[in-house]
Amino acid sequence: MADNIEDNLDSKTKKIRFEDSLKSSDTEEWWDIHFNRPIGFFWAKCAIPLHITPNMITIASIFIGAVGGWLFYYTDFKLNIIGMVLLVLANTFDSADGQLARLTGNKTRLGRILDGLAGDIWFFVIYLALVLRLTLLEGYSVWAMWLLAIAAGVSHVLAASMADYYRNVHLFLLKGESGSEHDKSDKIKSDFKEIKFSKQPFAKVSMWFYYRYTLTQECLSPKLQAFSATVKRMYGDKMPVDLREELREKNKKYMPLTNILQFNTRVMFLFFTLLISQVWLYFVFDVTVMNLILIYLIRKEEQLFFSYDKELHQIEKAKQKR
Repeated sequence: MADNIEDNLDSKTKKIRFEDSLKSSDTEEWWDIHFNRPIGFFWAKCAIPLHITPNMITIASIFIGAVGGWLFYYTDFKLNIIGMVLLVLANTFDSADGQLARLTGNKTRLGRILDGLAGDIWFFVIYLALVLRLTLLEGYSVWAMWLLAIAAGVSHVLAASMADYYRNVHLFLLKGESGSEHDKSDKIKSDFKEIKFSKQPFAKVSMWFYYRYTLTQECLSPKLQAFSATVKRMYGDKMPVDLREELREKNKKYMPLTNILQFNTRVMFLFFTLLISQVWLYFVFDVTVMNLILIYLIRKEEQLFFSYDKELHQIEKAKQKR
């Protein structure tokens, strides 16, 4: 599919390779590689000569996805199908913004914040539409559906957050800082303090939310944080290549779990519940199945980094005895 896309564009942009727009083969899932990324690559290549920035594409995806999500409120399946198409289109735009940023080098922290915000807005609208559909149109208990929706929403935020975090940790192991969006809360907090609300209100507010987002990720991965602190103390900013490669190889097997917790799995199950007109099942799926996967992922990641932290401490003690 990617080859067909390149053939449809002018010769000036043919030198841009599809592979250059990807994060890594370690973290990309099958559906993204064969559907979302090729279409996103098309949008990205079209955007370059038009001087469209990644953030512009992200903002467009927010509006498209929100409109699509609201159409799930209606019990008319034809409208639901339109909502599905719009949501899939928004996701290809969400893919395109990152691909464009990688192709052009136009990467910013604001772009990362907006990119994360896009998915949150889509699913906020989707959850609101579904719970209003269930209570106002289908006659389910208001309290039961709102409690279920809130529990599912919290589960969704935590699962998507940790999946994103572990993927960026893996990209850091694979490519270093240049190929990862791995941020530390202390650095974000420092940058937050330097921003004046009177001059940059949106940047100030968004940075505060980003700080809380990153802090939550770190609180849920204490063993990984301890390992990072040990590496920092022993090696400074340069983790040994052999250690990085060994960790990357062992951590790679957990990347499919991070993919399951992301957009594609959720939306496929959501479409299924719309098809059978039992959308309450989507909330149950989020609270049960996705939470179990998240707990398993965190447990495995923590075990991995704890074992390596323990080994580093032994190496450090051996050096001190010499």
